[in-house]
Amino acid sequence: MYEWASVHDFLGSETEAIPLYRLALDAGLDDRRLPQALIQLASSLRNVGEFEAAIQVLGHVEENDVTGDAHFAFLALALFDAGRPDQALRVALQALAKTLPLYRRAVTGYAAELPPSC
Repeated sequence: MYEWASVHDFLGSETEAIPLYRLALDAGLDDRRLPQALIQLASSLRNVGEFEAAIQVLGHVEENDVTGDAHFAFLALALFDAGRPDQALRVALQALAKTLPLYRRAVTGYAAELPPSC
């Protein structure tokens, strides 16, 4: 199911991919496929305008060896599309800060100082 969902997703048929991702998740996926399926489901949800659902799904993804922190990129996009640009920028900066040996503390601090979203 996961592979079939991915094919639909790749072809731009997100509406068809979403229920297939959900079936794959319900059936159970190994540790390598699970984070990919969650991120891809969330991306598809975002692409069909279900921003809050995408945000909800991404809340269940953790950093891992397969996808790293990629879920933060998709979360930032979903937050932005949901009309929450301050939160989107905060998520993106916090994820980026982890990769900055010299400016990590400064970027983390700036991200924390961003005003809360409306």
